[in-house]
Parts: sequence; C-alpha cells; structure tokens
Amino acid sequence: MDSAAIDRFEASRSRLASLAYRLLGSAADAEDAVQDTFLRWQAADRERVEVPEAWLAKVVTNLCLDRLRSAQGRHERAAGAWLPEPLLEGDPMLGPAETFEQRESVSLAVLTLMERLSPVERAAYVLREAFSYPHAEIAGILDITESASQQHVHRARIRITAERRGGDEVDPASARRIVEEFLAAATSGRTERLVALLTDDATAVSDCYGLARRLLRYNTRERVASYVRAGFKPTPAKRRLAGGSPAFHITLVNGSPAVLAVTDDRVVGAVAFDVSDGKVASLHGIAAADRLARLNEAWRQHEPDAPFVNAW
Repeated sequence: MDSAAIDRFEASRSRLASLAYRLLGSAADAEDAVQDTFLRWQAADRERVEVPEAWLAKVVTNLCLDRLRSAQGRHERAAGAWLPEPLLEGDPMLGPAETFEQRESVSLAVLTLMERLSPVERAAYVLREAFSYPHAEIAGILDITESASQQHVHRARIRITAERRGGDEVDPASARRIVEEFLAAATSGRTERLVALLTDDATAVSDCYGLARRLLRYNTRERVASYVRAGFKPTPAKRRLAGGSPAFHITLVNGSPAVLAVTDDRVVGAVAFDVSDGKVASLHGIAAADRLARLNEAWRQHEPDAPFVNAW
C-alpha cells in the first residue's frame, strides 16, 4: 500500500477508534476493530472508493455490529458481568466533545444503557448523537432506509431518556464539590450524609473488585449509601486486594467526575458519578484489572492533582 493510502487511513484513525469505542464500550475491542478496518482498507480496490471517510466508517461500524451480534459478544454481555471500560479525561478515544450530546454519549451511564438497545439502534444512535451524521448517511452505513434510521434513533433516545438518571449538563466545578463531599462522607462513615447526597432514585452498579460473576446492583439510596460506606471502609483484606493502602484522587473519567483508588501509581479501582440537581444520581464502580488497563497507561503519563484522601 502506498504512503498516500496509509496517510488517508491514519487521518481517520482517531475518529474510527472513537466510533468503535462508543459502539463496543471496550477500548481493546475498539482497537481490534480499527486494525481490522485497516486490513480491509489495505485489501480494497481503493480507486473505486469515492469517499474514503464514509467507506471506513461503514466498515468499522459493521465490524462492531458483527461483534455485538456474535455468540461470544452476546454471552459476554448477557452474563451480567459487563461494564464499559473507563477512559481518563484527554484520551483521544473519547472523541468529539463539543456538544452536550457528544459528551453524554460517551459517559459510563449512557454506554451502560446502550447495552439495552439492539445493535442497529445503538449504531444509529451513536452515529447521529455523537458524530452528527445525517440520516441519509446513516442509512447508507447500516444498509437501511432513511426512515428506518430516523425510527431507530427515535426509539433509542426514548429508551435512554426514560432510564437515564441524572444526565443534566452540570458545571464541572460544582460536580467536583459534590463528589468531594460524597467521598468525605464515605471515608468518614457518615452514612446519613451519604443518603442526603443521593437522589431519591439513585442507583449503583459494581463489579465487586472484578471478582463477581455478575454485577452487583443497588436500587434505593439507602442501599447505595450502605454499599458505598462498606466499599470505602478500610479492612486488611481490601488493602491486600489493592496491593497496599490506596490514595483517592478525584478526576474526570468519560467526561464525568470520578474517584480513582491509586496504589503505587497504579489505579486499582474507579468510581464514576452522575450528578443531577446537586446530588449523586448514579455510580459505576469498576475494579477489574483488564477494564482498567488503558486508564492505567494514561494515568502513568498523567500529572495528577494531590490526592483528596492521602492514606486509607
């Protein structure tokens, strides 16, 4: 392949990776899909490709749909132990973030809700909300009619809006203050204060340090508060699991405020928050090592602020 063809692909690589990540929720799987797209670009009759960017978007989207529809993909997600892979703020795979819709489409809360959509609904929603594709182009990418594209996006919006907790645009400084107060209450054992900082319909999801076969879910603010308090209560067993006594940093993950537990410059756990009307609406706790690999790579190259909690 000539250098011009390679350059054309490389110019689209970041956008393709961001699209694949939103469709799959996994950075590793997204990178695989982009590499497979490159191989197909390499083998293609490129002189017959009128618009390379559109051709590449179609290929990577359909590779992702194949994975979502595969027996392995369905099993991984149906097994109940799946959460999106968190990405540190500034990761290029997070992609476009100029609009609220683009920022929301990559939040852990929305990526988790998108698991309840059909693969085609998910693809249509991502292409429209995150990348502003017109319905005519979405129809071409997905081999459906333009009216079907409109219907898929409409249904996806309704489902996500109906099940979304929080989701309002929140000033980052205000959201951070709420998370700081929440973390202070969690680490000091003030369960009543935790309850007061949660919305009435607050939820939490956790992979239980990556050890549980199924996700742990909490659906009342009292249960969420108890889960948080128990999770942040230090014990010798938890310190052994974390490889020491972690410090807690507050940062941004997938555009949302998050608490990272860090031991010896290694992230051993992440909790992402959705904030709404001055309270915490949902939490997503992830500690499985394979789900934190890319975040850890970025963290090692990151200059973090001083930890909010220095010793646990």
